Amino acid sequence: MNCQAKFVFTDDFMRYKFRDDHPFNQLRVTMTKDLLEKEKVLGKENILEPRKATEEELKLFHSPKYVEAVKRASEEGLSEDEGLEYGIGTEDTPMFKGMHDASSLLVGSTLSAIDAVLDGKTEHALNLGGGLHHGFERKASGFCIYNDGAVGIKYIREKTNYKVLYVDTDAHHGDGVQWAFYDDPNVCTFSIHETGRYLFPGTGNVNERGLKEGYGYSFNLPIDAFTEDESFIELYEYAFKEIVEYFKPDIIITQNGADAHYLDPLTHLCSTIKIYEQIPKIAHDLAHEFCEGRWVALGGGGYDIWRVVPRAWAQIWKVMVTGTPFSGALPEDWITKWQEHSPVVLPGVWNDPPHPYKEIPRKQEITEKNKKILQNCMQFIHNQKNFDSTT
Repeated sequence: MNCQAKFVFTDDFMRYKFRDDHPFNQLRVTMTKDLLEKEKVLGKENILEPRKATEEELKLFHSPKYVEAVKRASEEGLSEDEGLEYGIGTEDTPMFKGMHDASSLLVGSTLSAIDAVLDGKTEHALNLGGGLHHGFERKASGFCIYNDGAVGIKYIREKTNYKVLYVDTDAHHGDGVQWAFYDDPNVCTFSIHETGRYLFPGTGNVNERGLKEGYGYSFNLPIDAFTEDESFIELYEYAFKEIVEYFKPDIIITQNGADAHYLDPLTHLCSTIKIYEQIPKIAHDLAHEFCEGRWVALGGGGYDIWRVVPRAWAQIWKVMVTGTPFSGALPEDWITKWQEHSPVVLPGVWNDPPHPYKEIPRKQEITEKNKKILQNCMQFIHNQKNFDSTT
């Protein structure tokens, strides 16, 4: 299968930078692009130059006062106390000069991807510069200033009558997007993430199902710490298919954080590159089956930018354009180029080695616990099916 796809990119993604030692580093996007180019699956004809989001577009989701606060922080005109009211100037989300323009570009890059798909110029679009899912209406959070996913979904709903399914596979719960549409029956959110017992932001429980008319359109799978590949994929694939059949979306937006990997320094899951081969493949297949191919994929978390993120994110593009993931050796010229910058030894192949970490003694217990979480998460859909069959 060969599909039409666009890769959103600009070197200006690097302007979204809190400080040199901050874990959120957009160099990972540049490294991923370079890896794809050296694999000869990404050319100039695939690149989509993004635009900045306008203030009116930002205000589709964010409050005017918050946008003004970010603009003032950009010019170093916001006091520390004022900043804390809006979540700006914290350890996670420090102020930096030019932060409004840099953040507006990330939102605009997602809108550029959405426009390309909505206008029929391409079936799929990948914007690894986006996926900042923790931003709130009037508050920055978790490395995220503006929430490009939430703005993007509001934008889709303004331009079309499409029902939107948002799927989030970041190890951290996609809280900002969930709460943005918690009472909206035309937007369904699905997040699989490490349980909030141990990890920021502490939300994303199974019983967060939506509010008022939006009840039944929010789904969460808070999996246990140390979850491995098989359990992750089993839950993700089953739930995704059930939710798509239940909701019947017109377009799918996926957030592809690459921080569920066992090497990620900020999380406690034990996945390998195997899940990053399957995550985009399942989304790709369901987009073609239910949405005439309409699929916009975003980036997100991922904090081992050397060994993990480029390999994981490159698989999204490979699946988008061919339907199959990479395997075998990584390009030697890519390894040589980036090894001199890397503080760790880069991998030489696409796949992780067998048994790359110590055996998890609670494996069976974790798997069974996750199955119960899946059963609870899907109970609403199963009840709905039973109700429909008896009426």
